Amino acid sequence: MIDVRQLTQVGPVLDSRAVTFENPTGARSAGGQAAGGRKGAPSKDLQPGERVVLADLEGPGTIRHIWMTFPPGPPERTRSLYLEVYYDDLDEPSVSVPCADFFGAAHGRPRAYSSALTSIQQNRGFNSFIPMAFGDRIRIELVNGWTRPMGLYYQIDYTLEDDPGDGRLHAAFRRENPTALRRDFVIAEGLRGPGRFLGCVVGVRPLEPGTWYGEGEVKVYRDGDTDFPTICGTGLEDYVGTAYGMNTHFAHYAGSPLTVLPPDSDLGTIPDFVGFYRWHVLDPIMFTEDLKVTIQQIGADHFRHGEEERLAQVEAAGRVAGNGIRRFPPEAPLIAGGIFERIDDYCATAFTICETPQPVPRLDLAAATADLTRRPYEKPDELEFLFP
Repeated sequence: MIDVRQLTQVGPVLDSRAVTFENPTGARSAGGQAAGGRKGAPSKDLQPGERVVLADLEGPGTIRHIWMTFPPGPPERTRSLYLEVYYDDLDEPSVSVPCADFFGAAHGRPRAYSSALTSIQQNRGFNSFIPMAFGDRIRIELVNGWTRPMGLYYQIDYTLEDDPGDGRLHAAFRRENPTALRRDFVIAEGLRGPGRFLGCVVGVRPLEPGTWYGEGEVKVYRDGDTDFPTICGTGLEDYVGTAYGMNTHFAHYAGSPLTVLPPDSDLGTIPDFVGFYRWHVLDPIMFTEDLKVTIQQIGADHFRHGEEERLAQVEAAGRVAGNGIRRFPPEAPLIAGGIFERIDDYCATAFTICETPQPVPRLDLAAATADLTRRPYEKPDELEFLFP
């Protein structure tokens, strides 16, 4: 949370700037000159495959706010717009992620929500207030990976200052489609400390039947942890701050804005797509040398009378997890229940602040955009007809 005492600071402590297509350098007295100052260049149409520099700034300073909007469209198109950030003179990016995921929208499906660090307003206005300190230089680029032109509006608000801090934001996207049985999905790894794990935006596309997909524990391995982590959670929805299942909700530091369910679903229906975020702001996760964050693919299932054969098949496949299957008395409505290993489709954007700028894996656009097709019951955005 902001220290409200900062709001009383006045004077030339910070040099406030902004870059847009109207003022791409952020120079003083250089904004809004197109068309005689009457809004002549607020946006740009990006051609297929085009890479545009949104900001190339000399520091030291801090990116304070990024806003952008791009046309609503099919999930594959939305996720094809991606962001890369380079610090100082690095040739490889320290941020390489789909734009939508960077702002909290998994699976190319924006939903209106607000959190302490990011928000999406009316499904179309994408905001990040994650501070991005930089030293000598920062370069922010955006790529249209779609097959047709795409319009873009943006504004990056930043300050120049003597001491922006040592930490540099890193963001990396990973997807495993499908995951491997009994091998935990990796949310974050590979960055050198010292640093802090700021949080993540995670998407799940459940692939297997059951009554619940999210029993897996989130585990944080840091500074030499090998077989077992220092921090181990109790389940997916618990990590997101809720309990006993998860539906659409959002709060300052955790939430699940995306739940894609068929109409008239009942309590046992597994969603087709789920997206959640978790910010470690007031509960910092710090590391000195190394960090690895994972989540298990474990779910729950319950078996009704008449499903004895299905229960036997699950047992025979070696899917039982935890302490085994709980069997109920004959008069109970269920014959058994338990938690079971699953194979699903997971993706994650991990946000990590490190003292030393370093490269992250480049986005694999083909992997990021696969298997996102809208379900027949999903309705397009009400303005989508304007952007064929």
